[in-house]
Amino acid sequence: MKKSTWIIIGTFLGLALIAGSFTAGAVVGTTADLINNFPGLTRTVEPLPPAVQVESGDPSLDTLFEPFWESWQIVHEYYIDQPVDDTLLMRGAIRGMLDSLGDQHTSYMDPDQYLQANIPIDGEYEGIGAWVDTSAEYLTIISPMPGSPAEEAGLLPGDQVIKIDGEDMTGIDGSLVIRKVLGPAGSKVMLTILREDEPELFDVQITRAKITVPSVDSRMLEDQVAYVQILTFGEDTIEDLQDQLRELFKEDPVGLIVDLRNNGGGYLQTAVDVGSEFISSGVILYEDYGPDQGIEEYRAKRGGLATDIPLVLLVNEGSASASEIVAGAIQDLNRAPLVGTTTFGKGSVQNWIALDNQQGAVRVTIARWLTPNKRQIHEIGLTPDFEVELTEQDVLDELDPQLDKAIEVLFERIED
Repeated sequence: MKKSTWIIIGTFLGLALIAGSFTAGAVVGTTADLINNFPGLTRTVEPLPPAVQVESGDPSLDTLFEPFWESWQIVHEYYIDQPVDDTLLMRGAIRGMLDSLGDQHTSYMDPDQYLQANIPIDGEYEGIGAWVDTSAEYLTIISPMPGSPAEEAGLLPGDQVIKIDGEDMTGIDGSLVIRKVLGPAGSKVMLTILREDEPELFDVQITRAKITVPSVDSRMLEDQVAYVQILTFGEDTIEDLQDQLRELFKEDPVGLIVDLRNNGGGYLQTAVDVGSEFISSGVILYEDYGPDQGIEEYRAKRGGLATDIPLVLLVNEGSASASEIVAGAIQDLNRAPLVGTTTFGKGSVQNWIALDNQQGAVRVTIARWLTPNKRQIHEIGLTPDFEVELTEQDVLDELDPQLDKAIEVLFERIED
């Protein structure tokens, strides 16, 4: 991004967690002048308050805001329960304004919520072990971590957390919901889940645990095939990946399978670095800031370790954000085919911008990511070249038809 190289892709947080590291962008900047003195509004309709009339410098706003101030006056004169709380009205107005944009990732956090969301979480992180999307209407599971309590409890990508221990999470920012899910190892938490294709809500009780999140795992498969699983895009991922690639290449593999399934994302810079290990040159992604701000491009770095070896990528519905950036670049540049199922579809950038005078913060979508062919990822995802489902029965039978297909495709590429 323009403001910070280490901006984070998406809002995917491990409930293990690394909550302090994987947050929804950076808190930067100040509000527009129009909002600066909003809490000090009076009950009069005319003249308009200084926050609009003087600071804006635009007389047309007088006319634009007349219905707002008229409504404000009506509430104060006619609403049955008086006195009304002007601060709550103001905050409701901000929420309504942002809701009108139709972007679920743009929202308002009041001062108390913003304070809670920024309380540091010290010590070791303990929770259920899942990558989640905090920017949706409800906290949404992107993917459970391998071997985690969330996986053992049967949580699936797309599950929405409607209640926690019976408390309704409607309207509560995901950054705050996370803190209700986190807790000491050995303690229990009850999640009420909304799942697509399930007719009713259902409860899942999970025993929290201390979660260790590996970054990269690797091994040699049969027939001299190297296998690398990238589990997250953290600060140490590129070093771990390079170390394990070097070890694998000592075995002289004929090809490489990279597994990005259930990888919920991480740092933008790490995505570029990881993509550069497999792509020798060209654009990794574009970051589109809209017609007034233009497009920024991120290109592959030189010196990647695996730019020539035959390659196949594994993806699924839990592959999101940074995973989709890497997979989209590899697919668009014809470096390798994708095998699996359509990815999650998270390709936008949000920043939390603190309001002046400790009046909370606004989260606003400031950019979207595009693949090298300028395909949009957000709410669409990437369609694999070879679609292969992994069923619950496959998991129970310890089968992996997606990996089997990836190996088959890899050898077809080698033979060609």
